[in-house]
Amino acid sequence: MNYSKKDAITALIFATVAMAISFMVWACLSPVANQIASDFGLSASQKSLMIATPVLLGSVMRIPMGILSDRIGGKKVYIGTMLFIIIPLIFVPQVSSFPLLILLALFLGMAGTTFAIAISYVSAWFPPEKQGLILGIAGMGNIGNALAGLIIPQINKSWGFDWVYYSLIIALLVIIILFSLFAKEMPISAEKKTLGEQLSVVKDKNTWFLSLFYFLTFGAFVALSNYLPAFMSDQFLMNPVNAGLVSAAFAAVATLMRPIGGVVADKASPTKILTGLFFLVIIFALVMALLLQNFIIFISCIFLTALAIGIGNGVVFKMVPMVSKGNTGAVTGFVGAAGGLGGFFPPLLLGAIKDATGSFSLGFVLLALFAVICLIVVWAVYLRPKTNYQNS
Repeated sequence: MNYSKKDAITALIFATVAMAISFMVWACLSPVANQIASDFGLSASQKSLMIATPVLLGSVMRIPMGILSDRIGGKKVYIGTMLFIIIPLIFVPQVSSFPLLILLALFLGMAGTTFAIAISYVSAWFPPEKQGLILGIAGMGNIGNALAGLIIPQINKSWGFDWVYYSLIIALLVIIILFSLFAKEMPISAEKKTLGEQLSVVKDKNTWFLSLFYFLTFGAFVALSNYLPAFMSDQFLMNPVNAGLVSAAFAAVATLMRPIGGVVADKASPTKILTGLFFLVIIFALVMALLLQNFIIFISCIFLTALAIGIGNGVVFKMVPMVSKGNTGAVTGFVGAAGGLGGFFPPLLLGAIKDATGSFSLGFVLLALFAVICLIVVWAVYLRPKTNYQNS
């Protein structure tokens, strides 16, 4: 099959749009979490579990889905995944018990695997020297989190709860049809790697270090964009629409910074950039922990945090092709899974901390402490000794 620049750009566009819609599905419970919690009589911890559950499967399954994309083609896997997530969307409006809701939330998590699929699919079309920019653009599919916070409360207010999920089904069907008709399957290497060869990336220490960094940057993005609607309602008594706007703006800022991080990392040392970003996250998190009652300070710091982690997401994924050695899907799966898991645990902790202490402050202290760990690791591993990344 002959491929052209037009095919590559088309693949990039459809992969990014499909991820945006899929990420709306991934985050679709968060903007209506308080309504669901009220209907089911949920505690703060139960509400946090509901918000966090989709993140779990969407994280763990990134590893096999990334590998599968490398082996059989990202377009096939992408379309199959989007067809699958329509199933739980159909049943959410009819759910009548909390355990069943959690089960559906788990299946909705498959929408989060589209990140690994998209990176595998898109990276196959472009040369290494353009990976920072291109993967940054593809990663802008994360904007789906922002769209969920912006659009879902409006749909819920205007048309009702059921139409939140019917609208998502319609959007998925449209992009599935367009993807099928206009995008080509990615170039697949004639040299078929065995599963063992693809999983060999776990032996590379860089895979684990990148996973650690992404656990912080993308984990904070997922956790905060998903939890902010409930947080702003609980902490500052915002109505659902305004709380959704804050969440949408946070996710949009972080997402738009991602390609900037990729471009900057194409031209400067990624690890030196990460060092500065981790330091900033520490400062912002501690300020939020100490002055959580001050709305202006909190809003300022949360958006500064969005800038830092958004750039960090682009920087980390600029480094992925450096260690992938042809296993981009596999490395993306592992690193992406770590990032997703980084978004799974914080909402659970925040809910438990709120129930136990009556305040969210300790959660932001823990964010700062984890950023300290990442700062120490990036300095000790990459900056103190001479490494290949130091001048890359």
